[in-house]
Amino acid sequence: MSIAIVDTAPLADVNGPAPVLLTVEEAAHCLRIGRTTCFALIRTGELESLMVGGLRRVPADAPAAYLARRRAEQQVA
Repeated sequence: MSIAIVDTAPLADVNGPAPVLLTVEEAAHCLRIGRTTCFALIRTGELESLMVGGLRRVPADAPAAYLARRRAEQQVA
């Protein structure tokens, strides 16, 4: 079994820190899924997100948490 790692390092500036919040598109890119699928995961509550002003953002650790939950569910089944 391979281990999935969600790497947000490429999203950071070369000189800046890694992002704390991701856009939906960045989160989708991290998960290697489409934008529409990412929004569907957010809508069902499977992927954590929050509103900042009028913008939807995904905490940087949320994609990894989603994958961990999915892996645990599949191991139980």
